[in-house]
Amino acid sequence: MKIHLAYGKTGLELELKDTSNVQVVEPRYVPGLLDPQKSLQDALRHPIGTEALAKLVQPDSHVGIIVNDITRATPTPLILRTLLNELVGMPHENIIIFIALGTHRPNIPQELDHMLGPDMSRSYQIIQNNAFDHTTQNYLGQTSQGHDIWINRALMDCEVKILTGFIEPHFFAGFSGAGKAVMPGMAGLETVLGNHSAQNIAHPNATWGITWGNPIWEEVHEVALRIKPSFLVNVTLNRDKAITAVFAGDLDQAYTRGIDYVRQTSMIAVDHPFDIVVTTNSGYPLDLNLYQAVKGMSAAAQVVRPGGAIIIAAECWDGIPEHGMYGQLLKNSSNPATLLQTIMKPGFAQQDQWQAQIQLKADVYVYSSYLLPEQIRSALLNPAESMGGVLDRLAKQYGKGARICVLPEGPQTIPYVAQLEA
Repeated sequence: MKIHLAYGKTGLELELKDTSNVQVVEPRYVPGLLDPQKSLQDALRHPIGTEALAKLVQPDSHVGIIVNDITRATPTPLILRTLLNELVGMPHENIIIFIALGTHRPNIPQELDHMLGPDMSRSYQIIQNNAFDHTTQNYLGQTSQGHDIWINRALMDCEVKILTGFIEPHFFAGFSGAGKAVMPGMAGLETVLGNHSAQNIAHPNATWGITWGNPIWEEVHEVALRIKPSFLVNVTLNRDKAITAVFAGDLDQAYTRGIDYVRQTSMIAVDHPFDIVVTTNSGYPLDLNLYQAVKGMSAAAQVVRPGGAIIIAAECWDGIPEHGMYGQLLKNSSNPATLLQTIMKPGFAQQDQWQAQIQLKADVYVYSSYLLPEQIRSALLNPAESMGGVLDRLAKQYGKGARICVLPEGPQTIPYVAQLEA
């Protein structure tokens, strides 16, 4: 039996000789829309819970459009073209495209061309959020959790704020999309550190598919409302990265429909935990580095038994990466237990600690075309010489009848053990 794994731009074939104890878990497939541009246009003209986009914008309005960075598969060029077609007569100089970097690195010009389309990236002002520079941010007070709110100043100067993105399961914020464009997307480091604190990450509701009751999602939502967003444009995608649905309009009403839709396609029940879970990080662009690949590990951790193993295929052309503090945090620790003790110390707060904290939940083997074995070991993980090779070795280690789960699309699926469902 051959299983196609999402890996890089081309995928990876995993061949299994014995499938008697193997379960493949993936989202329910939904075909792409026949005319996605027409569907987007209809959604902008007949939105959920608000007036048509064109009626919300005056000719002299200053408009800020927030879009995802290079790590996301959002079809931003199509969304932008359709949005801008609705803003007829709006001068180019009145429109700013904001790249929601959060604490990620800035995108280089070639990446901006790819993300936005060359016509967009060279015709409009582009501002990439700088979470590390307070001079670029406005202070908006504190959240109900007591965290300071710093948001990009140029965005706050726009009368019309349009949030774009796509909705997918998220390993500690429940789902992506909607308010995440604002926080962490356009927020300052202090705000991100507060929201992504070790205590919040450790909360039992800070996980896949949970919004209300999840302290991370609730604060993201609170910060997003604080900036007074004008309009939301979120889409859902299938494994081919084709748009399957559009949710546009009022932030809360449109997003609620969107996450209900994603729950129906992505949450898949299994009868029992597994000895071995094979996963991916959804392929390009999400598997660009090991930091992002923690999402695929976390998806697998939902259904691996205590003492079991996770094997992840992630291309990692961007490395660990070298930017940010994720790799350094891991290198500075001799073992997972020591690192977790450091992260959980009162007052400890460092960029990327959340990713390292979540990673420490299982025995993980990493197959990557770009990472060297010593790089993987320095990240407190185990190198896999090949997907088939390490799977065969672990299957023998766990013995005859070892239960194996395969998540070909990684974090696009929210697997859960049925008897543990609340």
